[in-house]
Amino acid sequence: MSLQLGQTAPDFTLDSTQGSLHFNAFARDHWVVFFSHPKDFTPICTTELGAFARRKGEFDQRGVKILGLSVDPVEDHKKWSQDIAEVGGSEVSYPILADPDLEVAKLYGMFHPAADPKVTVRSVFIIDPQRKVRTTLTYPPSVGRNVDEILRTIDALQLTDKQPVSTPVNWQPGDDIVVSPKLSDEEVAKKFSGVRKVKPYLRFAKAARA
Repeated sequence: MSLQLGQTAPDFTLDSTQGSLHFNAFARDHWVVFFSHPKDFTPICTTELGAFARRKGEFDQRGVKILGLSVDPVEDHKKWSQDIAEVGGSEVSYPILADPDLEVAKLYGMFHPAADPKVTVRSVFIIDPQRKVRTTLTYPPSVGRNVDEILRTIDALQLTDKQPVSTPVNWQPGDDIVVSPKLSDEEVAKKFSGVRKVKPYLRFAKAARA
């Protein structure tokens, strides 16, 4: 069964392309995007890992570490990384875990035998610095992920952790946010600029006041 939102991400130790990796030590006080891919030397995975490698700087700017996993051995990961770098245009500088016994895949619910009995599905876990699972995304092996959406979700989580707000449909950084219905109109006027009241329970604002 997959992890649920708010649960603590389980600790583990596995071999990786950067040596033995202890998850809690790797994560430390960072956000983590932990994702699984079905198998090495496959087309969609190559494009995905290449995109993560190419855009790693955008994750770094947000204090986010990237961690991949598949059922193949480390030596295959290392050989495949050459193809990923060629296709994606950047070296793979984040670790890729080897999980041949499906130990961590099953621990995190990345293995869905009804979908495919041999490989992991395309799972994504966004984990906060307190090791809490904040977002889960699961795709079938045939559908590639959207890195823009993962970054957008991280931006929204980091914003809403700091302010009493939520993000509306299709929100992008810089767009209006929705202020908490727990705040009175007077509190909202003090805390936020550009307040726009649509319904008693739906109030948009441009940003929190400094």
